[in-house]
Amino acid sequence: MPRASISTYMLRSVRRGVSSSAKVSQAAAAAVRRPAVAQQVHSSISHPPLQSSSEPPSPPSPSSPKSSNRPMSFPCLDVLEHRTRSFDTGPEPTYSRNVSGYETYHSSQPLRLDNGGILLEYDIAYETWGTLNADKSNAILLHTGLSASSHAHSTAKSPNPGWWEKFIGPGCAIDTDNFFVICTNVIGGCYGSSGPSSIDPADGDKYATRFPIVTIDDMTRAQQRLISEELGISKLHASVGASMGGMQSLSYGTQFPDLVGRIVSISGCARSHPYSIAMRHTQRQVLMADPNWRRGYYYDGVPPHAGMKLAREIATITYRSGPEWEQRFGRKRADPRKPPALCPDFLIETYLDHQGEKFCLEYDPNSLLYVSKAMDLFDMSLSVRQKAIKTRALTNFEDDVATATCALPHEPYEEVEENADTPHQLNFDEARDDLVAGMRALVDTPVFVLGVESDILFPSWQQKEIADVLREGGNEKVEHLELGSEVSWYGHDTFLLSIDEVGQPVKKFLEKGL
Repeated sequence: MPRASISTYMLRSVRRGVSSSAKVSQAAAAAVRRPAVAQQVHSSISHPPLQSSSEPPSPPSPSSPKSSNRPMSFPCLDVLEHRTRSFDTGPEPTYSRNVSGYETYHSSQPLRLDNGGILLEYDIAYETWGTLNADKSNAILLHTGLSASSHAHSTAKSPNPGWWEKFIGPGCAIDTDNFFVICTNVIGGCYGSSGPSSIDPADGDKYATRFPIVTIDDMTRAQQRLISEELGISKLHASVGASMGGMQSLSYGTQFPDLVGRIVSISGCARSHPYSIAMRHTQRQVLMADPNWRRGYYYDGVPPHAGMKLAREIATITYRSGPEWEQRFGRKRADPRKPPALCPDFLIETYLDHQGEKFCLEYDPNSLLYVSKAMDLFDMSLSVRQKAIKTRALTNFEDDVATATCALPHEPYEEVEENADTPHQLNFDEARDDLVAGMRALVDTPVFVLGVESDILFPSWQQKEIADVLREGGNEKVEHLELGSEVSWYGHDTFLLSIDEVGQPVKKFLEKGL
């Protein structure tokens, strides 16, 4: 879509709304501001009796003379209630057992964060494939999506297939005969890297929601220490990623333009837009409304598995496309011999239910909150980066106190009118110019951008925006490819499923000039 038409559409579509959020209790706010108090709050709120373990109220008797119809059964709710009761003896969440199959880089140097928080030290889990050449010039850093681990491909230590198994290996899109591939779990995650489920070194307790807000740029600065300090690589051959990984790839190149040779961004964006922010907000609200979330202090009790299941179902709707589901499910019901039910009944419902069931114990709920918020905050604009640099420089801490100056909300945020006391918020054209300026750091870097027409989470015009902004900034080495619906109707998940359509152009770009 041309720039002018996007601008006109967006300006016509914007409507003023009143923002709202749930009130934050003083105890929870204090828990984030003061670790000593947080430990007391943790002690008082992380071990309450299991509220959901009691039996549900009994429905009226089927023979009741006051009832004209039989009461309905709800087996889907029975499953959730049974799982909640079972946490007295199990099941243990899968992510909590993820303790092998990867290497761990530990940084003992503090990492100042874009929004004023700090990590006094941190771990990054990573895996590698291929062989690093003598001058260490053939390394590719592969970035993950929101909930992925460092296990992009099988290894001797961890032989199970990885999330990009068919894209990595000899002769594949990322050819391990040519390249040394590194993949990490991001900070904020739960698969070996420091996140909310990790131990706070200041007091030996889990961070929970005392973990600071992180950004995509924070994630890539943490990765850069691994690349330079642990692996001794002075310059990457390429930074590659899809979805949130596409954001990270651009972030890495913009923060360290002299330390990476080329950039691949698949199904990503240069700044998060309202639709994707809204979808992730909805997922977080569903999760936080689960009474077992307990403001993040659930690690010694029942995790918010019901909220996680529903959040994943919402997310799954955005990962695929309507046309695919029309062909795959149509209006078919799971068992047309039975009457309709309020529990999953149509095939599309049973599919979403299955996806939620698989995920609800595989990923830490707090990590979902933090990492998805980092995606919302992503913005490559120059003013955003300058503000972050200033904030990091002003972050104060003492070596013996794990407390940084970090503004936290005491009351719900409300929409304010712009005045002399509030920062100026850019209009559409000003924001576009700001974005061009922010990405000008990549002016000399070859960049390959791939989008998918059927993607509703990161629509293809957002990948075109990346290419257009780079070109407006003077980059003459930008390649942009859009896969039409006739090529792939898998939506956002195309980068996981269309091996040839995605893999071959990526391979060609990475190997150009070799």
